[in-house]
Amino acid sequence: MTQLLTPEGERIASPQFDRYISDIDPDALRGLYRDMVLVRRADREANAMQRQGQLGIWVPLLGQEAAQVGSGRALRPQDMAFPSYREHGVAYTRGVDFKELLGIFRCTDHGGWDFQAHGFHPYTIVIGNQVLNAAGYAMGQKFEGKVGDDDGEATIVYFGDGATSQGDVHEGFVWAAVYDAPLVFFCQNNQWAISEPTERQSRLPLYQRARGYGFPGIRVDGNDVLACLAVTRWALEECRHGNGPVLIEAFTYRMDAHTTTDDPTRYRLSEELEVWKHKDPIERVRVHLARNGYADQAWFDQIQAEADAFATDLREFCFNMPEPPPERVFANVYAESSPVLDSQRDEFLSYLAGFVEAGER
Repeated sequence: MTQLLTPEGERIASPQFDRYISDIDPDALRGLYRDMVLVRRADREANAMQRQGQLGIWVPLLGQEAAQVGSGRALRPQDMAFPSYREHGVAYTRGVDFKELLGIFRCTDHGGWDFQAHGFHPYTIVIGNQVLNAAGYAMGQKFEGKVGDDDGEATIVYFGDGATSQGDVHEGFVWAAVYDAPLVFFCQNNQWAISEPTERQSRLPLYQRARGYGFPGIRVDGNDVLACLAVTRWALEECRHGNGPVLIEAFTYRMDAHTTTDDPTRYRLSEELEVWKHKDPIERVRVHLARNGYADQAWFDQIQAEADAFATDLREFCFNMPEPPPERVFANVYAESSPVLDSQRDEFLSYLAGFVEAGER
């Protein structure tokens, strides 16, 4: 397993991957730390708001900040990311306003950001379906000649260990391999597919599955933001140069429930969680910064205050989020409206108006 920063905050040299993070000076490392702190604080606030009835559901990312921030920061503007439903950290690194995510879980919209401008597709709820979408998009990049040099394009798709048991994922592997698509398969192995452990899904480590499809696979410490950044940069470089797909297994841990409808105490031991707390992705960077004199307590306090303000802003927005008009459900269904859709919209609005008229009488 590739690791560049231990849980104790010690830097490990890597002849293969050090060159991919040669630009990460103390200032850049502080930036990665800030990213993870803000993302975690926003995640905790959204989790609390769901418990208070402000969101219909929330999908926590607690413990997976390094995998998401590290891989997200490896992407270039011309690259495209396909998320599942937990990639809030990747969305943040792609410039998507965290407030845009709240509408999905408050059930007021399906994701209102411009996915082409941000290079970040809408969330996918159907397990593994985004892998097929990403494979098709990456094949298009290959067909249009957008790969082959340092300035080439690449695609990354995110999914969990549970999704590797879905047919869509394996079909994506086949198509990407056959067409040498510039696609990075980024599997966040957080050890639990809802209530089933990884060992119930595969006899081999997940990254080794890539061998059966004829492309490289690698396992990285998913709680190590430097390793995730370096390995993803390497994989994207392979793809943008036309060398075909790569599978990354980010070995991490889901430290909260699968979603807010889940109770993990029913299927996993508290001792397991305690072990992984010592591998916390944020803490190891904090220790490294402090030990090497790259940051003092005043700076850490400043970042925490910034994160708290970030969360407060999210809360105020969520509590005051306007309800969308009913006709919005018919907007953006197609690039251009159609008589059939217009008729359905008019009929629906007329139906709703009937309740208003009945109430007035």
